[in-house]
Amino acid sequence: MNKAELIDAMAASAGLSKADAKRALDGFVSATTGALSKGETISLVGFGSFGISKRNARNGRNPKTGAVIQIAAKNTVRFKAGADLSKNVN
Repeated sequence: MNKAELIDAMAASAGLSKADAKRALDGFVSATTGALSKGETISLVGFGSFGISKRNARNGRNPKTGAVIQIAAKNTVRFKAGADLSKNVN
């Protein structure tokens, strides 16, 4: 499902116009991005939680030359599915 299909599904499910559903989705993405960039966790009971994981610096290899390269430390976004979501998927 891509963004346009998600907007269509949200509009149909909530009885909204596609424009309202797009604004709601964009607002959710914006709020989630802002909270995660501040290091906060977002918990949606029954659905799951978004959080930040820190990945340490490490050595890697250039697959073309085999040379050792340094991979910088970075933060990554993680999602942990909630119990209800996991149950409905399986």
